[in-house]
Amino acid sequence: MSIVPLFWIVALLLVAAVLAAIVWPLLRGGADDQGGGEADAATSVYRDQKRQLDDECAAGAISVEERDAAVDELATRLSAEIDQAPTPAIKPGAAATSRARYGWALILVFAVPVASIALYAMFGSPAAMQVAANPPAAQTPASGPQIEAMVEQLAARMKSQPDDPKGWTLLGRSYAVLGRFRESADAYRRAAALAPADAAILAEWADSLAMANGQTLKGEPSRLIDRALAIDPNNPKALALAGSAAAERRDYAAAIADWRKLRSQLQPGSGPEKEVDQMIAEAEAAQAGGAPAPPGATPSASAPTPADIAASTISGRVSLGPALKDRVAPAETLYIFARAVNGPRMPLAVLKEHAGSLPKSFTLDDSMAMSPAARLSTAGKVIVEARISKSGATTPSPGDLRGASAPVEPGAQGVDIVIDEVVR
Repeated sequence: MSIVPLFWIVALLLVAAVLAAIVWPLLRGGADDQGGGEADAATSVYRDQKRQLDDECAAGAISVEERDAAVDELATRLSAEIDQAPTPAIKPGAAATSRARYGWALILVFAVPVASIALYAMFGSPAAMQVAANPPAAQTPASGPQIEAMVEQLAARMKSQPDDPKGWTLLGRSYAVLGRFRESADAYRRAAALAPADAAILAEWADSLAMANGQTLKGEPSRLIDRALAIDPNNPKALALAGSAAAERRDYAAAIADWRKLRSQLQPGSGPEKEVDQMIAEAEAAQAGGAPAPPGATPSASAPTPADIAASTISGRVSLGPALKDRVAPAETLYIFARAVNGPRMPLAVLKEHAGSLPKSFTLDDSMAMSPAARLSTAGKVIVEARISKSGATTPSPGDLRGASAPVEPGAQGVDIVIDEVVR
């Protein structure tokens, strides 16, 4: 039984109990006014005399036969007196009084429930019953379209409040999460104009700008990194990017120095420390292979070989499970990405296609990294996932379709992924 009907049943029972307590004495009082009379008096005398005879018989003053004969005589005399008694007359005003009592009882029968409902409506909480009967649905995590809508609301607010550096920073970070790096870089530029001495904003700006420029830190991103380190030489993000920029131009000694400085700030044994250790080891291995190549020079023996490139890529094939073929539109977005088994969930490499291209052969490599500091070649074991986004958003939403591989290492080939699961 739902809460609302139960409430009204209990309320009606309480009202009925109150009415019974008030109305019953009124009705009973009317009946008592018409009782009594001579017949009642004669009956009372008879009972007293019979009780007295019973007491004398019990005490041995008279025999049982004498008692029974006396009782018979009393009964005959009582019957004669009742027959001769006049019909009791109604007292003047008694009928009117009785009608008044019935009238008041009738008024109370209607007035008490009406007054109760009126008082509850004025001072109670009728809405509380509706809430109790229909509790709000459990809150669910925001979907991809909802996140994008919130980001657009933030962007609209920043147009009306353009002097808020924290707001621009949040907008830049939000655009980066959605993969909209050009807009992210522009938001960080606005934030840096308002807070030019904030090293963290400059480092984030450099990262987003590098992604928007084809995942390269050359040019303006490197200049922004230098500005950030001039303000704060220990800024973690700036150090990570500085090392990546140095490695990109094959200045491995500078990369190792920057990453060792970053490593000294990390918690021993943590995932980030292990990632930096692996980056340092790779830079040391590259450095040992030959002298660092100056910018613009012809690649030397220290340049990656075809074997090195193959060892940092993953290739395979994505197909759609038979049960889901009718649930896919060719224009829907297909994401194929790799993420570390142990470590941040940020993808290390991302490939974007249309669902109409399925079945799709793929190759993931470092050129598809979302951040220069988090690349496929720096990871241990990874999981390759494929997801068909109904909304086109980078974040999963209910109704999206997905599939995933078992953990594999960079360099794996022939990875087979079947999209056979619906995101709930």
